[in-house]
Formats: sequence, structure tokens, C-alpha cells
Amino acid sequence: MANEQTKQTIIKTNEHTEQTTLKTVCSYVTYVKKNIRPSVTYVSNPIRSSVPYVKKNICSSVPYVKKNICPSVPYVSNPICLVCLACLLFVCPVCSQSIHEFTPAEQQSISVPTPGLFDRSDAFSIDFTDVPKDEYSFPLPVGKAELVNNNSELEISTTKGDAVKAMFPGVVRLSKHNAPFGNVIVIRHDNGLETVYGYNAQNLVRVGDKVKAGQTIAIVGGEGLKTFCNFAIMVNGRRITPSIILEVNGHKLHQQTITFRRNGHRIEVKTHRVRDNMTDFKADPFANGNTIKWNLADMKSSQWSYPLPGAHVISPYGNNRGSHTHSGVDIKTKANDNVRAAFDGEVIESGYNGGYGNCIKIQHGNGLVTLYGHQSKNLVKVGQKVKAGQIIGLAGRTGRATTEHVHFEIFFCGRRYNPNILFNHDSHKLQNATLTIQKNGSVTSRKN
Repeated sequence: MANEQTKQTIIKTNEHTEQTTLKTVCSYVTYVKKNIRPSVTYVSNPIRSSVPYVKKNICSSVPYVKKNICPSVPYVSNPICLVCLACLLFVCPVCSQSIHEFTPAEQQSISVPTPGLFDRSDAFSIDFTDVPKDEYSFPLPVGKAELVNNNSELEISTTKGDAVKAMFPGVVRLSKHNAPFGNVIVIRHDNGLETVYGYNAQNLVRVGDKVKAGQTIAIVGGEGLKTFCNFAIMVNGRRITPSIILEVNGHKLHQQTITFRRNGHRIEVKTHRVRDNMTDFKADPFANGNTIKWNLADMKSSQWSYPLPGAHVISPYGNNRGSHTHSGVDIKTKANDNVRAAFDGEVIESGYNGGYGNCIKIQHGNGLVTLYGHQSKNLVKVGQKVKAGQIIGLAGRTGRATTEHVHFEIFFCGRRYNPNILFNHDSHKLQNATLTIQKNGSVTSRKN
């Protein structure tokens, strides 16, 4: 009788252990399902091919299963583990289905069509006019590039051991040795493009790895005594001239929108370039749409000037003046100091203007007009073209003024704004920001 009770106790204990273990495994599967995306590892072992996106050493967290069982036939020290494995491999859909699945052809061939790229339409567009810095990188930032193979590829020369960077965010579609290009990586990007990086000394990513722009994906290799990366850009398996998208020497993206259209087996490319509205200041900045973006960080030092170098602010924009608020900013140095044009432009007003005294207005690009008031003398005439930094007048106190200074205002499409949107009055530099300018004169600023 005692032996029978002991057997029943053992059976109940084993049943309880099995239930507890199943709960533990299911809890772990739930955890994996919720957290598998942030940190996934591609598994190259064929035995693991049915679970290509599984956290490293996932089995180590399953009770009664020895670590690293996946690379070989698993050794199970307790029959309950068979249930654990079944739960992991068949119950959890994240383990049985890849987040980014590529066909064998996609993993073997460099030039293959991108599934679904033209399913909804025969054309798609990419806007390169305002790509954040963390979403683009030249493959070899310090390399020297030249177009080769009928302008279909870039050969980027650099020094041995340099790091090859991913151009845009995306997922690695191919990473293998592929004659005659040596170690090759192909990345399928979120924007619909694919980029190819060839002749690598060592590939550092595997198929399925999610990469960020600027992430190191390989160590540069080359051929013979020459160290270089062979780089190409593809749309639906067809190569396009890299210089359409980026500056070969400057390494920057062209400020443009590109439309890619499928025409049979060919890909037609049409660019919509953004004009340099700050030099073409007579052109309609909104000819191609109702919105333009102006990244102040892209302005060269020769393209802008603080109106009164060495000055300090004596009255800020918006300061309460009793019956009105201050419409600009007052900056002061000394009498008859040189007043300079803020940007290239054309003088549209130069003369005496009531409370402004001797006043100058200059029309610039991007719908911008700048105003300079209280000069003791204006040195430019209406219709005269001026360059950024050119002396246009001498600081004074004409009009409604109590001391020698420059009253500085800015307008976008006829609407007045705080000059601080353009200039940092402490450092006398342009703000590190991108302005979004609407045709109706609305302007917003976003720090870079």
C-alpha cells in the first residue's frame, strides 16, 4: 500500500514538473516573439535553416536542454525536452518564419528582380532632398571614386583595412564569394534600391542582417596591389549610373526627387533636380511645388555673412515697444561700421524710408528678403546685384534711432520672421537647422 502511494506521488510530481516546464517554455516563447526583432542572428548551419532568425543560445534558456544543441543532433537528458523543442520549432511562428525571407536565387545571384517592387504601379519615386544624416553614408567616406564599366559602377580607392559602410538602411540579401567580384554584399534598402559592394577582403554581415546607414559591413579588399571597393546601385536587378544619385567627388546626394519607371525589362530614370534657389534668386522657388527645404548647414562660408561682424544685440526681435513689438533685431558695433549683405541677391530698395532712415532691402533666393536700417550712408543702388559679405552701407542712426546700430529684419514670401531663425547672434553663424518654407510664407525650423 505504501509503495502504491509512493508511485502515485511520483506520477503526480512528474505531471506537475511537465506542466511547470511547459509553462516556462511557453513564457519564453512569448518573450522571444515579442523581442526577436531587436536582436536577431542569422544562422548559417543547414540544421538550423528552418529557424534562421533565432537569438543566440536560445536553447540555453530552455530547462533540461544542454547548451548549443542546435548545431548538431540534440542530446536530450529528459523526455520533456522533446515537448520543449516542439514548442520552440512549431508553436512559435516567429521561429518558423523569417522576418526577411529571401529565395535561394536572391541569396545566390547579384542581379535579380525585387519581388513586389512594381506590383502597385509601374513607377515609384524617392525624395533625396532632405535625407537625414543618419540615413545616408558614402560607402568609403575618405575614398576617391571614379566611374567605371560604362559608368555603371563606382571604383572607390582607399587604404588597406578601411571599413566599407552601408549607404542606406536595409537588409542584407546576399553575402558570399562571387567570382569575379570576390567577396560581395548586396543590401536591399527600405527605399526600393539595392546596393552592391564588391572585392571585399572580408564580409562582416550575413544574409538577413538588418543594417543601418553608415554601419560597417565589410573590410575593403581589391585586386593585385590596388585597394578599392567596386560599388553599384540597382533597381529591380538593373544597374543605374551612380552619379545620377550622388556626387562622385563630393560624395553627397544630389538634392532631387528621382522617379524609376519599369518599361519592359528596362528601368527608365527621371530626375527632378532642386535648383540652387540662393544663387538663382530671380527664379520662382516654388515652380516645382508648394514646399521647399533649405538646409543651412549646406551653405558654404562664401555664401553667407553676418550683417555686422563683431556686433552684439542691443534689442532683440519681439521686444515690447509700448504700442508695438520690435519687428527685427538691433545689432551694434561702432559708428560707420561696415554693413554686409547676408546672402547673394539683388537690391530692391535703397533710400530713406521713414523710421528706418536710410534703408536697404535685398531679394535673395528661397523667397527671402533682408532689410537693413538706420545706415549713415547706403553704398548700393536698386537693381544692383550683390554677393554675400559685400559692404552695402555704413552703420548709423538715421530715422528713429537713439544710437548707431543696424536694424535687421527678414521676410519669407512677404511674412516677417525672427532673424534668429537664420542666425545665431552669439556666434554670428548660421543656425544648424533645416527650414521648411511654404508658398504661403509659413516657415518651420528643425535642428539638424
